[in-house]
Amino acid sequence: MNNRTYTPVDKLIGNIDNAMRTLFGRPQITERPNPAKDVDAIEMSDADKKHAAGLMRVNHAGEVSAQGLYTGQALTARLPDVREKMERAAMEENDHLEWCQRRLEELDSHKSLLNPFWYFSSFAIGAVAGIAGDKWSLGFVAETEHQVIKHLDEHLQSLPEQDTKSRAVVEQMKEDEAHHATVALQHGGAALPIPIKKVMGLTSKVMTTLAYRV
Repeated sequence: MNNRTYTPVDKLIGNIDNAMRTLFGRPQITERPNPAKDVDAIEMSDADKKHAAGLMRVNHAGEVSAQGLYTGQALTARLPDVREKMERAAMEENDHLEWCQRRLEELDSHKSLLNPFWYFSSFAIGAVAGIAGDKWSLGFVAETEHQVIKHLDEHLQSLPEQDTKSRAVVEQMKEDEAHHATVALQHGGAALPIPIKKVMGLTSKVMTTLAYRV
């Protein structure tokens, strides 16, 4: 079978479709099952449900950002194997997006109203990182994933003990993010300068604070 060559218009349409699925529909996911599928739900108080929903809304917003980031990077990445790695990682992040959305529905809560902003700002950052060069693009992925892992660790400590379904999702997400960071470094990702890491951390803090509430 011949591989199709995509024109700029094809890529534009594909990016628009991905954005619409991410923000307003159901994303295209991999073959992997939802880690919370066979986990029994345990009754929680209204306060615990509200807190758990806030944390899962942050995680969902983070996955929306990840979709924008990976899509922007795949658009401008120079090496074909780097683009392929970005696209596979984006598909696995779609799994996270779907799992978080399902959990929010189970908790009778909503996605962040700021999701369009998270997506398109991350798309722009990803595209710029790709233009800067594949080693910096992959380095950006690795640092992003390392910071996400820290947030997920905090969420595992903060989630209500009886919320075993959310915990199952977050634990699998943490494992996947660590794998994505490792793959990015193995393919030539460069360590980012300390000032950039600090700016990324501050930006992440703003997102998590707002997404928890809005």
